[in-house]
Amino acid sequence: MLAVLVTFIWSTSWIFIKIGLKEIPPLTFAGLRYFFAFLCLLPFLFQKENLNQVKHFHKNDWIKLTILGVVSYSFAQGFQYLGLALLSTVTVGLLLNLSSLFVVFSGMIVLQERPTKLQWVGVAINLLGIFVYFMPVGFQNGGWLGFVFVGISLAANIAGAIQGRAVNRSEKYNVLVVTVISMGIGSTIMLGSGLILQGLPKISLTSWGIVVLLAVLNTAFAFTAWNYVQRILPAMESSFINSTNIVQIALLSWIFLGEKLTGREIFGLALTVIGVLIVQINVRPTIQKNS
Repeated sequence: MLAVLVTFIWSTSWIFIKIGLKEIPPLTFAGLRYFFAFLCLLPFLFQKENLNQVKHFHKNDWIKLTILGVVSYSFAQGFQYLGLALLSTVTVGLLLNLSSLFVVFSGMIVLQERPTKLQWVGVAINLLGIFVYFMPVGFQNGGWLGFVFVGISLAANIAGAIQGRAVNRSEKYNVLVVTVISMGIGSTIMLGSGLILQGLPKISLTSWGIVVLLAVLNTAFAFTAWNYVQRILPAMESSFINSTNIVQIALLSWIFLGEKLTGREIFGLALTVIGVLIVQINVRPTIQKNS
């Protein structure tokens, strides 16, 4: 249930991001969101238990969390915002949703988490649903640079999912410690890059409200909760639950933006949901590890 809640919260982000991008440059926007979220969580890092854990960090611990921060925040989120500034939400959502398939193969190699035959059927149905729903959308709008940005974000999302699962399933680190440190490192790099390359324009009260909402609810709370999810669920399963946000984005756009769904699109959404449900069948028995 927690994973589903977080995915829904993240789905609302796409609508807010598209609104905010009309006024705030993408890198600066992403940097503000995640840096403010980091500041919200920072006081909790100074709790005795968390602070004691950080004090006993070794060099390798800092390296792992730095990589996680740079990949999951600076690259995955920064380039996603850059892509959204040039391409439609549907196009970006389609491309980023492909990360679920790559996480399956990467998880098999890196984390030794092997899906069953039934789960492979779920993967196929999920991808078929994406094809049915999104393939009629043109890819010519936004220019090639937008696709480059989204491609980088896609690669970073895949790497971040694997690295996040590897870090959290070891249970060596407190979830809050992982979130605060990785987010602090990644957001600082992202915000610094945005201010240097794009600057900070005059921002309206509405846009500041969007930044704060995204920072507190959609980031500070949601990313901390997602680290708990990654501690419990294998990379493939958490990734596929997260992939349902593409369905939720379409539904939210229909409800709040008046974008109607055709019969074909509804069928594609249904296939996507069915694929995710199949992947989730018999969660524990589905994990087969090599000796």
